[in-house]
Formats: sequence, structure tokens, C-alpha cells
Amino acid sequence: MSVPNHFDLLATDGAARTGRLTTPHGVVRTPAFMPVGTAGAMKGLHWREVRDAGADIVLGNTYHLMLRPGAERIAALGGLQRFTTWNGPMLTDSGGFQVMSLAQLRKVSEKAVNFRSHIDGAAIELSPERAIEVQLLLGSDIAMQLDECVRLPAERADIERAMQLSLRWAERCKRAFETAPDGHMLFGIVQGGDVPELRHASARGLIELGFHGYAIGGLAVGEPQEVMLAMIEEAAPILPADRPRYLMGVGTPEDMLEAVARGIDMFDCVMPTRNGRHGVAFTRFGPVNLRNARHADDPRPLDEASDWPSTRNCSRAYLHHLIKSGETLGAMLLSEINIAYYQRLMRDIREAITRGSFETFRMQTRADWEQGDIASRDPA
Repeated sequence: MSVPNHFDLLATDGAARTGRLTTPHGVVRTPAFMPVGTAGAMKGLHWREVRDAGADIVLGNTYHLMLRPGAERIAALGGLQRFTTWNGPMLTDSGGFQVMSLAQLRKVSEKAVNFRSHIDGAAIELSPERAIEVQLLLGSDIAMQLDECVRLPAERADIERAMQLSLRWAERCKRAFETAPDGHMLFGIVQGGDVPELRHASARGLIELGFHGYAIGGLAVGEPQEVMLAMIEEAAPILPADRPRYLMGVGTPEDMLEAVARGIDMFDCVMPTRNGRHGVAFTRFGPVNLRNARHADDPRPLDEASDWPSTRNCSRAYLHHLIKSGETLGAMLLSEINIAYYQRLMRDIREAITRGSFETFRMQTRADWEQGDIASRDPA
């Protein structure tokens, strides 16, 4: 049975692409960055700020939401969008990353992942079928297959075992997703660590099964950037050109710019909000560490030309004061500033691809990051 396609490829410039992904809750413009609202909330931001910043789609997490408040409870309350008041497109991560990050609490078998809840120690089984069931209860527009992600570096035998298991789980997830309402999507996840032939085998196996879109997983998990980019170069060209490509858990502005140049359409990462809570702002001049004492008497804003009010109006001195004083407002302002910057970067990328000037934009953006100004060239 063929899998319906909800993605329109609008323009290309080299390997870079811009398109439109139509979901039951709205249209997503790609390349797109998905802010991460793991447990149904964006840390430090209201949903209206996320929307005003330009985000079309956000991410929730199956593992965390199934534990608290519970998928069945969310379904009874009208689904994740109504529950959170986001009311826009939402992708849910299947919990595969937690299979890796909570290794001390879980056991992986052919059937499922069995683990102890990090909240209360309760025994939980997460199978491919249950992962899909939870995501259907949540009502997410885009569900992800359950996979096993291996932290790098790792032995080839471990990488291959996890990749083959993920392929078998992908098939089970696809069968379980057959009851999904029309318009909802399931993405397969390419695994294979840092081994090119395993990446190829995973991609081809997923394509044979057929999915609405394809993610590249198991990267940004300890490997150098050059390895991550090399694996994108191995996997992306194999994936169908008419389907969206999602690089999971990435990343820095530079990571995203380089991944777009290699054909990636979608991203997610906790970095904008996490770094904001730790006093780091992302700007077109590069990262700025507001904890540094040099900002204490600096009346300048982070970027007087920004179209985001907090970036344009708040002085570096004030932001420094808030962070050093431990004021919650400091983390809130920097989180919204960072989300707004990420969304502006995606918008500018889309426009550059449409104009056919992506490579010029890419080189100018990198030059701006590298040059910056004296106060903006702090190490993050």
C-alpha cells in the first residue's frame, strides 16, 4: 500500500531545499526548526511567544508525556494541542532517545524496552506498538517510530545490532500506525552510527517499508561535527526527494546551516532554551555569554537591527544583571531571544533558497558569526 505524501518541494538550490508540509493542524514551512516542549511546555516561554517568533511546529516527547500526565488522560482532555493550548502542528519523539540517555534504568529486548520510571520507579514497558498507541492518543501530527539510538563512539557490532533492531521495530510501528486518522504522519528513523554502509542499509530498508517522511537519528550524540556532517552526506541523498528529511536533536545554528546545505528540512534541539537558562544568547554575531563581567556596564542591545523586541531593546547590562542575580526573567528573556533567532535563521534560509542565493547567504552568515563585534565574540 502506497503512503500518502503531504510534502511539497517548492525550490532547491544545490542540495538545499525549501518546501511545505501540510499537517492536520496547519502548514509547516521548511527548513523548519521545532522548539522542544518535552513535557507539553516550553521552558521559560509562553506558547504565544513561540508562535510570535515564527515557529510553525513544536516537539513533544512520548516517554515523558506517557509517564506524566499520561497519554490516556491527555486523550480524554482533547489531545495534546488542546491540552497545551498550542493548537498548531506538533511532532512527538517516540522515546527512543530516552532508551539511550536513561540506560541505567532500562533493558532492551526484541519485544520492547523495559525500564523504571525516573519519577517514581514504576515498571514500564515501551514496545513499538505502545509507542505508536501513545502518540495516537496524544494526537500528534507527526509520530516517530520507536528506535534504539547508540551513543558514539561505539563498537560496530553494537551499532549494527541497534540498527537492525530499529528496522524491525520500524516495520512494527508502521503496522500499528495503520489506524491513524487521515493526514497524520509517521516518520522512519535512519540509524547506523558512524558507519556509512550501515547508514545505507538502514535508509534502504526504511524506504522499502515506506514512510511519510524520514529522520536521520543517532547523531549529535558524542561524535565530532565532521562525522555528523559526513553521515548526513551518506544518508540524505538516498532518501526520497519528495519526502521531508528530519535531522533529530540538532543543534547549533552552524550545525543547521551546514545540514540544510546537505539536504535537511527539519530540526529540533533544546539548545535555545537550555542555553538561555544558562545565560547564553544566540545572535547573528554568534553566541554571547551574558555572565561575563564585560557586559555589566554595556548599554547596547544584543542586536539593534533585530526584529525581535527583547533582542533590540534590552541592554546587555540589564541581561547580565538578571542572569547574575538569578532572576527568572533573565532566563525567560534569553530563551525567547534564542527561539526568535533560530526562527529568523530558518526564515532567512528559506528566502535564500527561494532566491537561489543560499550559498552566498551561507558564506555571509558564517563570516558574520566569525567576525561579530568585540562584545559578541565571547566563548559560549
